[in-house]
Amino acid sequence: MSIAIQITYLISSIFFIYGIKKLSSPKTARKGNLYSATGMLLAIVVTLLDQNVLTYEWIIIGGVIGSLIGAVLALKIKMTGMPQMVGLLNGFGGGASLLVALSEYYKITYAMPLNTGVAILLSLLIGSVTFTGSLIAFGKLQGIVTGKVVHYPGQHLINVLLFIFVIGAGVYLLMNPANVTLILIITGVSLVLGILLVLPIGGADMPVAVSLLNSYSGLAAATTGFILENNVLIIAGALVGASGIILTLIMCRGMNRSLMNVVLGGWANAGATDGASGEGDGPKGDVKSVDAEELAMILEVASNVIIVPGYGMAVAQAQHAVRELMLALEDKDINVRFAVHPVAGRMPGHMNVLLAEANVPYDKLFALEDINNDFANTDVAIVIGANDVVNPAARNDKSSPIYGMPILNVDYAKTVVINKRSLNPGYAGIANELFFGDNSLMFFGDAKDAIGKLTSEIKNL
Repeated sequence: MSIAIQITYLISSIFFIYGIKKLSSPKTARKGNLYSATGMLLAIVVTLLDQNVLTYEWIIIGGVIGSLIGAVLALKIKMTGMPQMVGLLNGFGGGASLLVALSEYYKITYAMPLNTGVAILLSLLIGSVTFTGSLIAFGKLQGIVTGKVVHYPGQHLINVLLFIFVIGAGVYLLMNPANVTLILIITGVSLVLGILLVLPIGGADMPVAVSLLNSYSGLAAATTGFILENNVLIIAGALVGASGIILTLIMCRGMNRSLMNVVLGGWANAGATDGASGEGDGPKGDVKSVDAEELAMILEVASNVIIVPGYGMAVAQAQHAVRELMLALEDKDINVRFAVHPVAGRMPGHMNVLLAEANVPYDKLFALEDINNDFANTDVAIVIGANDVVNPAARNDKSSPIYGMPILNVDYAKTVVINKRSLNPGYAGIANELFFGDNSLMFFGDAKDAIGKLTSEIKNL
């Protein structure tokens, strides 16, 4: 590899690092994507100019087909489907690493250096787990696979035994590299392991699972880089792997949970959609409801309003209606801000992306730690489709599975309005104390329709 290629790889890596830095803020996220894409384009072009590339026909065919599929997905997938798409793309990355590792093994079966053999085995293991694990995550987010925690007898023991088998078989393969059957068995067991590792994770923990699988896809790419002796692939994979695990840990901290608790299947009722309608063992009390006209009159005399978006807003595709509500309130000289919990929605930054798509100004979006102390001085807090991230049980009920999780202190506001279609629980599967608060009002209905009616009423005042 020439010096020019290595220098170009270094420049590409700088673009990657700078791009990730820009992704840390909604204001610069688009530029961050552009910088990272530019770095990847440089890396691809210089790699294709490498003398080791023998034919371009299949590369061009694959590039055209892949670009067409990517363009169609980008145009067709709604913003509410972004978590599923991200999960699927993570799986594609792992699958690509898996296929590259297998192809390289078949090229050097009878003369496999130790370092290359270790890289191939790691790429097979991580790539396979990422591929099937991401497919399960996609299925849970799409509703194809149950969102509940899946427990079965001896699940942890089975996972450990499968992992030990892969490691042991891998060591044997390094000593007997010509055993083609064994490499296929290792691949098959690794694919099964990916399913069994993600299946127990409940729907409430899917944002963490998607972030963790993203980290896995980066590690798989890095190990593939060692196989191909490609420096830029190693660097890019390491960046994705490191940033993914950092984000995962941040999200775990946002739920006051350990990563191990999430991976082993934490909340037993996660993903449940039935029950918790104010009956049974949940919180007791009277639920007070309000209609659009009454709520408009309440808001008319408010000075400060904080809107808390949740997954219900995403499902209803209500982000544009929420922006119209913001504009209508601001026309009444009301200060409007948005409070975004770190694990609101189905993937990291889900609410930020939706609100950005609706052109809500970035400076109106506040993280939990930046706005939580302001709720006590807020006239009205409007919760749109959020549930577990605003449940006071996280502070008050030591027996609650979410006890200790940092929540948005919406119940401290003078008036709390909760827009939901019903009193059903969130993904943690527990009833919400907030619904029965003395200062709480339920604003029932689909978020898009309900917020649209409210905006009309405010304009008519």
